[in-house]
Amino acid sequence: MITAGPATLIRASAPARDHCPRRGRGPRGRRLRLRPVDPRTGMPRVGMVGGGQLARMTHQAAIPLGQTLRVLSVSADDCAALVTPDVMIGEHTDLDALRAFAQGCDVVTFDHEHVPGEHIRALAAEGHAVFPAADALQYAQDKALMRARLAELGIPVPAFAVLESGSDPAQAVPAFAAEHGWPVVVKTARGGYDGRGVWVLDSVQALAGTELSDSGRLVLETFVPLQRELAALVARSPFGQAAAWPVVETFQQQGICVEVIAPAPGLADDIAAAASALALRVAADLGVVGVLAVELFQVAPHPAAPDGLMVNELAMRPHNSGHWTMDGSVTSQFEQHLRAVLDYPLGRTDQVAPFVVMGNVLGGAADPSHLDGSPTMGMDERVHHLAARFPDVKVHLYGKAFRPGRKLGHVNIIGSDLGELRRRARLAAGWLGDGVWADGYDVHGRAAPLGPVPTADDDPGDLDGQAMLRADRPATALPDRLLGGEAVR
Repeated sequence: MITAGPATLIRASAPARDHCPRRGRGPRGRRLRLRPVDPRTGMPRVGMVGGGQLARMTHQAAIPLGQTLRVLSVSADDCAALVTPDVMIGEHTDLDALRAFAQGCDVVTFDHEHVPGEHIRALAAEGHAVFPAADALQYAQDKALMRARLAELGIPVPAFAVLESGSDPAQAVPAFAAEHGWPVVVKTARGGYDGRGVWVLDSVQALAGTELSDSGRLVLETFVPLQRELAALVARSPFGQAAAWPVVETFQQQGICVEVIAPAPGLADDIAAAASALALRVAADLGVVGVLAVELFQVAPHPAAPDGLMVNELAMRPHNSGHWTMDGSVTSQFEQHLRAVLDYPLGRTDQVAPFVVMGNVLGGAADPSHLDGSPTMGMDERVHHLAARFPDVKVHLYGKAFRPGRKLGHVNIIGSDLGELRRRARLAAGWLGDGVWADGYDVHGRAAPLGPVPTADDDPGDLDGQAMLRADRPATALPDRLLGGEAVR
């Protein structure tokens, strides 16, 4: 059993079997490169398939490392294509495009899980370093494979059954419920994310009103009576070195992550260590190279889950639950992913403050671009006013076109007063998303109430932010600041 604390760095005693084929060890342990790097810089060129926000933020991390990030994007208007100069337009399902893209890249990696496995295997067979490899990535691409493999490894997962394409859900779901009880959670085996492709059915009548017959292969699961949701983020290199960040608590609304708290408040040290050890074991057993996010249910301990932890989902790339690391950790998940796929020594994962809160910026009802004629404040003005009110909030916008409910960016804030951090993060994210201060704050300087500290009434299953302050952490409140004579509230 691997033991792991809140922030862990592990060095393998020998190279792992999936050691990068394009590198070796020369005299005195010096690394040998078998292919040329970017001739303009003498530094590696990493290719990332997908031009979304994860590629955009990976590009940011590549800059101080001196690396070049090449992006395969379906559009010149995608998030990463707007900021990185080395962009190729093409589809991730086009093997010829992938081959052309991989030429000249030191290693190829992904900002999503949708590249066909046979294409990844073809690139690897032709000599390209591709991480994570197809044999690992398949478990993030297919929930049925993931559930079956983790169960084989003895890793706690909800009770499940796989319903093959063409089977009749009208018979299979009630049969599963007869054995395990209602509600039944139904998921598409491939393709679902952010709440899409997931149905929670509490009766035969609910099943009758749901169209599942055209959804392909399905996974049926028991509804887990969870205490809260956690995420364990780790990274692993081809050499076998691994690192774990502190375990975090995540909050979802309609299947979309809206808030992350690092570390998970009130999580016992032994449970935090067990969660990190579980994630490190999954990374090693599945042969993951790069960042791995393991989404977890915390439940009451029972024989099938003695530590009170059950695996919900896997993601083999930088993940929403790790965005806090950009401002709250010594090494961000994006830098660590680059280090891992290039077989660099991994960076430290310590937090830089007692608490970090990340809030997702979701598009509200009104378009900030004014294109629809709505009299709302534009995003540039929103950022301006947010900076004036909360200068300690770090803003990360993705360059996306507006759409209600769409992830437009996120905010991070660090400090020691958890309740105040959550209040500011929620207000900031809401303001950027819909142009409204939820506490009635007036951007023209008139006083507004501070608003309540988040409590259990705000998030089902959540504990009061102040009460969750760890006994070993100082609870010093952040002082008010003065900017141009105006108090920051």
